[in-house]
Amino acid sequence: MAGWIVCAIACTVFILTREATVSFWDCGEFIPCADKLQISHPPGAPLFILLGRIFIILFGGGWNGAVANAHAAVQVNLFSAMSSGFTVLFLFWTITHMGRKMLVKADEIISTEKTLAIIGAGAVGALAFAFSDSFWFSAVEGIVFGVSPLFISVVFWSILKWEDQADRPGADKWLVFIAYIIGLSVGVHLLSLLSIPAVVMTYYFKRYKYSFKGMIIAFFVACAVTGIVQILIIQDVVKLIGGFELFFTNTLNMPFNSGSYICLALLVAIIVFGIRYSAKTGKYFLQLGLTCFAFILIGYSSYFMILIRANANPAVNMQDVNNPIELVNYLDRSQYGAWPIFKGTDITAKPIGTKSTGNVYYKNLTDGKYDIVGKKVDYDYDPADIHFFPRIWDQDNSQGHTDYYRSWLHLEKDEAPSTADNISWLVGYQFNWMYWRYFMWNFAGRQNDLQGFGGPRDGNWISGIAPLDNIRLGDQSKLPVSLQKNKAHTELFMLPFILGLLGMALQYKKDKQGMVTVFLLYFFTGIGIILYLNQAGPQPRERDYSYVGSFYAFAIWVGLGVLFVYDLMKRKMNGVMSAGLASSICILAVPVWMCSQEWKAHDRSMKTLARDSAEDYLNSCSKNAILFTGGDNDTYPLWYAQEVEQIRPDVRVIVTSLLGTDWDINQLRRKINESDPIDISWSKDKYLGDERNYVPYYETGAVSKDSVMNLKDAMAFIGNDNNKLPTQDGDSLSYFPTHHFYIPVDKETVLQNGTVAAKDSAAILSRLPFTFTNSSLLKNDLFELNIIAANDWKRPIFFTSPYDVGLGSYIRQEGLSYHLVPLKSGADNSYDASVNIDTMYNNVMTKFKFGGADKPNVYFDENGRRTLLTMRRAYFSLAMALVAQGRKDSALKVLNYGDKMINNTTLPYAMVSGQGSLHNIVSMYYAQAYYMAGDNKKADEIADAVITDCQQQLAYYDSVSSDQQFIYQNEEQTAAGIMKQLQEFKKQFNAPPPAPKPAK
Repeated sequence: MAGWIVCAIACTVFILTREATVSFWDCGEFIPCADKLQISHPPGAPLFILLGRIFIILFGGGWNGAVANAHAAVQVNLFSAMSSGFTVLFLFWTITHMGRKMLVKADEIISTEKTLAIIGAGAVGALAFAFSDSFWFSAVEGIVFGVSPLFISVVFWSILKWEDQADRPGADKWLVFIAYIIGLSVGVHLLSLLSIPAVVMTYYFKRYKYSFKGMIIAFFVACAVTGIVQILIIQDVVKLIGGFELFFTNTLNMPFNSGSYICLALLVAIIVFGIRYSAKTGKYFLQLGLTCFAFILIGYSSYFMILIRANANPAVNMQDVNNPIELVNYLDRSQYGAWPIFKGTDITAKPIGTKSTGNVYYKNLTDGKYDIVGKKVDYDYDPADIHFFPRIWDQDNSQGHTDYYRSWLHLEKDEAPSTADNISWLVGYQFNWMYWRYFMWNFAGRQNDLQGFGGPRDGNWISGIAPLDNIRLGDQSKLPVSLQKNKAHTELFMLPFILGLLGMALQYKKDKQGMVTVFLLYFFTGIGIILYLNQAGPQPRERDYSYVGSFYAFAIWVGLGVLFVYDLMKRKMNGVMSAGLASSICILAVPVWMCSQEWKAHDRSMKTLARDSAEDYLNSCSKNAILFTGGDNDTYPLWYAQEVEQIRPDVRVIVTSLLGTDWDINQLRRKINESDPIDISWSKDKYLGDERNYVPYYETGAVSKDSVMNLKDAMAFIGNDNNKLPTQDGDSLSYFPTHHFYIPVDKETVLQNGTVAAKDSAAILSRLPFTFTNSSLLKNDLFELNIIAANDWKRPIFFTSPYDVGLGSYIRQEGLSYHLVPLKSGADNSYDASVNIDTMYNNVMTKFKFGGADKPNVYFDENGRRTLLTMRRAYFSLAMALVAQGRKDSALKVLNYGDKMINNTTLPYAMVSGQGSLHNIVSMYYAQAYYMAGDNKKADEIADAVITDCQQQLAYYDSVSSDQQFIYQNEEQTAAGIMKQLQEFKKQFNAPPPAPKPAK
């Protein structure tokens, strides 16, 4: 009963604080996938999608909450909340099992005091995990990380149930059940595979006589079993099916899927024969192994959903996995690349060539074959450049990884990292920054919610114990007030951490084997992931959600720490009182205190920002528009809005980061929702596989490098197979002969379809000249230009970012989105094309929604604040454009509306932000817009707040060490620049009018 009460508490808290609709990041993809059984990004989550769909069906229907039509999001969030609540239940049962094993001898009748102590331990550990920062974050949104810990908890609890019953007949059914759960879990996330070592070690301790040598052998067996499940079963079985499919289709000329069916039939036959044979001959371990193998595959079979639904061509169909061969690439995440684990090169290694690692196939429905359309290519290196255990490996500097390595390790520009540098990166960045920091967020306290990059100001762990924090991070009392009041700032005084250490010590003393088992779960789901992922920096977001399995393991020790306190107290008072008092004190000091500290940053019940900002982007677009987006947060909420709530299904969202894949380009050729197919000037053979992945600039002389080509002609030139350059490996490569292009404009077309209003007809350009300065075109850039050229102004084209493929001079803001128009700003053109004033005014004043920012004191994390700053930027941009037209009254209306709907208590104007001081820069321009519109009082109010924050920042930077001052050198200069500019604004706009000249 106690466990169910703890479960009810956790479920209630998670349901009360769950996101009102959709969250940012992957939630906007997973929810529409669950709503319509669509295909998410590799390696997929088919079971999560199926279970989410069941929740939508069971609990769907009308929703009277924050937003109508959001019931799918509400129910998938409910699925995550309930799964997380039941994770807490299994954790309670796990802790009480281990506590009973430590306190109660075999055949002993458990006393009341021990019962109280054990229940107290279970409640403290389970609720401490429930209210931990990382777990709570995922528990209230529709994402796999809210569900995957449930599988870890069930697997670990099940092996303890097996341990309890191992001497009884039929106990090994628990092992078969574990195999099935592990197979199922792959359809949510691979994280639960890392519980296998703990399972194997528990089996060893129970079934074999302990010895140190035997334990080491068992450990390596555990690692081998984990590898077998992950590689041989999960990956190689699919590769085997793909190999059969390829052979039977291409070689034996049989229909598609024949090889797959034959391979599956053979697998079933081998398993059945093997089980029957082992049963008859008494080979029990063979029988058990084959049975477990079969049940892993049965659980794993949720991936059939991917193949079935991909062939139905849903709107969200990532990688178009319509055949077993493509499923292999989908599961191994080949589109994301690989990374070294045990051996590889460092950032200074130079490739000596390339090597093929396989073929790329395309399912040709016309010929009934799988055509080879490219090669999987990897770089080849000199063996002397390959070394053991490389940690500083990522040479791709497009996200600043190489620069970050060098900055962190103080390496010169071309300096090769040493072995010591690799170890320093492993310990300093990967272990300390990317794991230990997250661990301590959950069990010691968190400084703030700014993404950290290694400095003492942002995203560190703290304890709330001033001397300890100040030694590590400098005087925390000198931080700007906006950081001290950050709602993600939590002070746990290390109480959960200390209690966990006490629990670990007690378990080591009373149950060493149990302690080893828990430690292995902790190690493999934490440190093991760090060693495996070999992360480069900086990451696009904090990654603490990846290590929740290890936080789960530590929470077991947090619970067992109550027994340590009970053991101390019972020496001074009677047993029942000591058990009750120990449980009460620990409950108040750990889970109750954690809940009180964490609630303010995890209550998302009033937030609808991801959903509302998506609607704002879509409603900023004209009818039947094409909208080019960038990364996850630009795209996934839009998918949710269109697929779930049917908001602007006429707009075609095109993700530029996916345009480099042939499957995404193919999907653009068909109608989705109310959006007609996209015009593309090339046939499929021009881009399938690796065709035109990379198109360099090359000066031939046939076309002058200074010539300006019609973009349509340029696409025709690049798409002509006769216009290719020979390469050293005997292949050929398309190229473009000039950097200068133009898009012709049909004036009647752009006026007729509303791209340009009739009143602006005089400003229409006959063509749009632009320059693409890069030395090469990648496939995604190439197809963005191809779509623009082939569109020929028939459909409005919009972007979520104002600068794109060289066309920034012709981008006009009409809300949150930016419209490509045949108009240009400039001194020689009286028309200002940067803002479409009338359209934007209507959008921001009548259509925009604000995700709860109009309500006071709603918490938005750093990502949410960035989105709100984008909205504020829209308001001051429009206001400044209105002032330029002499419409100050309208400008004030715009600014005041933006000020009202983005509440200052929810998003203060003055606030420290991450690198770049974006927050205060936006506020500086908002103050400038108020000055320009004539409201000096409001402008001064904003300016004074920002100046105060900048002064506090400068004082803080002066207080830190010289090394730390170097980290914030740019921030310091920016803060000083913002202060200076605002003081100049105050002086300029508050200056008294000049005295009238005396009459002559």
